[in-house]
Amino acid sequence: MSDVTKLLANAAGGDTVSMNQLYDLVYAELRSIAVQKMAAERPDHTLQPTALVHEAYLRVGGAKGLKFENRAHFFAAAAEAMRRILVDSARRHSQLKRGGPGSGGVLRSPNRRALWGRQASDGA
Repeated sequence: MSDVTKLLANAAGGDTVSMNQLYDLVYAELRSIAVQKMAAERPDHTLQPTALVHEAYLRVGGAKGLKFENRAHFFAAAAEAMRRILVDSARRHSQLKRGGPGSGGVLRSPNRRALWGRQASDGA
């Protein structure tokens, strides 16, 4: 059993010291995964690999009742969390770009006649 697997088991039991030791032990590899994930993103992305690692670690480590079988299972879950964070970020970016909620723009309802060229009661 590897050190990571032992620390994962202890951390699952609520041992915060093990959780901190685990973070120190796996940080470099998590950052390497984050750099690889970020390489496929747009160049002006505001999220940095370090922030991605921290966010993924919080998501994975903060999941109550989540128990990892081994080191590989932990890293797979962390990589998946990073992917989901990046997807969420891309969705927010696209939403803002398209004038969705939070974009700061004010949308006004167009006149229904202007929109459809006739009233809804004209038998359409």
